Amino acid sequence: MWDYTDKVKDHFFNPRNVGEIENADGVGEVGSLACGDALKFTFKLDENGRIADAKFKTFGCGSAVATSSVLTEMVKGLTLEEASRITNKQIAEQLGGLPEHKMHCSVMGREALEAAIGYYQNGGKPVEVKHLEGDVVCNCFGVTVKEIEDAVRENGLTDLDDVMHYTKAGGACGHCRGDINAILQRINKTDKQDKSVVEVGPMTILQKIKLIEKTLDEKVRPALQADGGDIELVDIIENVVKVRLKGMCSSCPASANTLKGLVQVKLQEYVSKDLIVEPV
Repeated sequence: MWDYTDKVKDHFFNPRNVGEIENADGVGEVGSLACGDALKFTFKLDENGRIADAKFKTFGCGSAVATSSVLTEMVKGLTLEEASRITNKQIAEQLGGLPEHKMHCSVMGREALEAAIGYYQNGGKPVEVKHLEGDVVCNCFGVTVKEIEDAVRENGLTDLDDVMHYTKAGGACGHCRGDINAILQRINKTDKQDKSVVEVGPMTILQKIKLIEKTLDEKVRPALQADGGDIELVDIIENVVKVRLKGMCSSCPASANTLKGLVQVKLQEYVSKDLIVEPV
């Protein structure tokens, strides 16, 4: 029997926001009954362009219900730009974690949200996410190259079983496992090259500051500025990075999610996994 957290059980037995919004601004449908999981996610925007309401309908296991339920709570009050930065890892973390074999449910939630945002941006026309994400690798479950790449990068996956747990790819006939392995090797090789500065050895304080500033400039600031915000590096005390959000981000109700889900994730990925981000 799966070892579910109390939060997973709560959202399964008492799911929030079940149903479908009429005249929704965003509609996303992913999965299929053939592969055992399907999800329809809808949202409505307020006059300020923020998500005022979100609902879901799902066919699947307890994890599918729980991840869909918690996602509807996570997106409320966010702009579409902010919502688009939610990762499947953050969805799982909101539930206190998921069994490894059920992580694909959090991936499905992220994909449904992405499809719903695409629907709105496409003028109210359905968006076939899989068609946008490249060639299908796993024909049994319809998993594409892009879906595998996203899962590998967002969750630090390193082997075939990891990919299967997060995407279902390779979990049936197995004919695609060679292609999946090639994708894994390509991404992990590229990421290792990108992070070679970190892996050389212990950094001096000056090196750490420069790398943090570089990461903020290249990996964080563009996303914040696109939504009318910005970020300022205030201080670094050992592994604690103190920052100040500016512009629209300073008064955003989702600022805590931005700090942990974007700023801290990027600094841990490109500078050091020990870094903790705190607001000033």
